[in-house]
Amino acid sequence: MRFPAQALVATPRELPSQACSHRLHEMKAMTIRDVDASLAKALEREKKRRGGSLNQTVLQLLRQALGLERNVPRSNALRKLAGTWSKQDLARFERDTAVFEQVDEELWR
Repeated sequence: MRFPAQALVATPRELPSQACSHRLHEMKAMTIRDVDASLAKALEREKKRRGGSLNQTVLQLLRQALGLERNVPRSNALRKLAGTWSKQDLARFERDTAVFEQVDEELWR
């Protein structure tokens, strides 16, 4: 079936939302500026490691960092350390960091 050209022209208001696929998947294109050489190299290494495109890699990294990755709980990687200290480890840590609890009155004048 052929349609006359004028029949295919419609404004967004005239089209039902099902006909506008861009409304179903609203996505933004973004530009990231000032990417230094070390970050660019790290992203390239990660891209190669993951085996995808740079765009896919950056999107995955952003989703992971923001806790949006499906079926992957957000973690700061410290969970594996929880509960691993002995009482002696804790005592040594508290002793060694006690200096940080002291206020230098001279600095606060």
